Order: sequence, then C-alpha cells, then structure tokens
Amino acid sequence: MGPNPLSSFKFGTLAVEVYADRNALGQAAATVAANRLRELAKQHENIPVIFATGDSQRATLHALAAMPDVPWNQVIGFRMDEYVGLPEGHPASFSRYMRENLTSRVQLRHMYEIDGAEPNVQKTCREYAELLRAHAPLLCLLGVGENGHLAFNDPAEALFDDPVDVKQVTLDLVCRQQQVNEGAFANVAEMPERAITITVPALFRVPELILSIPGPRKAQIVKRTLYDPISTACPATILRRHPNATLFLDRDSAAELTL
Repeated sequence: MGPNPLSSFKFGTLAVEVYADRNALGQAAATVAANRLRELAKQHENIPVIFATGDSQRATLHALAAMPDVPWNQVIGFRMDEYVGLPEGHPASFSRYMRENLTSRVQLRHMYEIDGAEPNVQKTCREYAELLRAHAPLLCLLGVGENGHLAFNDPAEALFDDPVDVKQVTLDLVCRQQQVNEGAFANVAEMPERAITITVPALFRVPELILSIPGPRKAQIVKRTLYDPISTACPATILRRHPNATLFLDRDSAAELTL
C-alpha cells in the first residue's frame, strides 16, 4: 500500500492525485507501477516499458527499484529521449542517468538505449521506432516539462498526429533552461540544442501512462495542462484525451489548482 493522497479527482478521463511531498508522490506512483507490472507479468512473457529521465522521476524510480517482487526479469526497457551529440559517458547523458537511478539497482531483461552520439541520427530514429513497433510498450513512466513538453516534444516540435514514432528535434530555450536549473549543465551554452525523442502518437499508443510531476517549478504547467485548450501550445494538454493516464502531484506542483 502506498501513501494516501491529500486529494484525488478526475479531469475528464485524466486522473489526478495530490500527495504531501515529492517522496510520498514517488512512493504512490511507484506502488501503482509495481502493481501494474505484477499484473502484466501474469499475462505477458515480456513487459515493454518506456522510462523517462529527469529530476521529476528520481523519487519514483528509486521507490520502484526498492519494491519487492517486481518482475524485472520480464521488463524490456525503452528510453524516452536522448541528447544528440552527447558522449555516452557524459554526466548529463540519459543513459548514465538511467544506470544511476534504475539499471544499477535492478536487473531488467533488457534496456534499449538511444545512441545520441551516432552520426547518422535518422538511422538511429528509424531503428528505435522499429523496436518500439515490434515490442509495443504496455506502460510508460514520464513527466511534463516546464514548457508542457511530453518527452522532448516542445511546443514548436510537438505534433499530435506525427507521422513518425521517433524523431530529431530542436530544444527550445525554456526546455534547455530547465535542464540547467535541474543541474544537468552549468549553463545553456553547454548543452546540446538537439535531441532524439519518442513522439506524442507513439506515447499515446501505450495503454497506461504514470506521470510524476513534483516541485514548485511545475505548478504553472500543471494548471495549464488541466485548463488550457488542448493544443501543441502546451503539449501536455493532450493527456486529457488519453484513456488511462494519472498525474501524481505534490503540494508544490498542485499549488495553482483549485482543489
């Protein structure tokens, strides 16, 4: 049993749960994810799962990795995105993040990496898209960016009817500043301008989305996600059309909501 929410409600099909703090949020999201993985293990030999990175995911990933009887030996992991041109061992690379926060703690059946250092970016995108199609992920753990992005689908790059499943994008200034604020880079000039990302339609094919969104810097975008018109001006608004998505918030990220 995870912690009890301070508040829970539905916004259309979108479920929202508010917890006391980041750690309680992480425990709650991880409990839901662990229970779902145990259920899926009874029905499927392999359980493909997409994992996001970033500061918002740490509490959830750490809590999930510590939970008992999670069928990690059946989980085939996919990464949601990666910077283009960043060496694999760079402190800010998402492959390193995933090792530190998940795969060094538990033994997955396999984790498919995105090679952001490969010169042929289109080849990387195409091959990763083929892997996603072949495995058809059943669960996705993700967050929402300060500009409303899902994965690295920033407002200028997001397409709700994107014809491809994985693509190269140019990161906007809000997105890049967020990475600096979270400590990934010393300044905006240091970080790559481009990234490889799973697109919105590919994320939406996943039957269940578990979103961890803690912290005061997310309060405004949480409000926009729930109340703005559904459009790529705030890509996260499309979550209101997913049949099984849950936002896990803390007091800080829910501060601008009327509960």
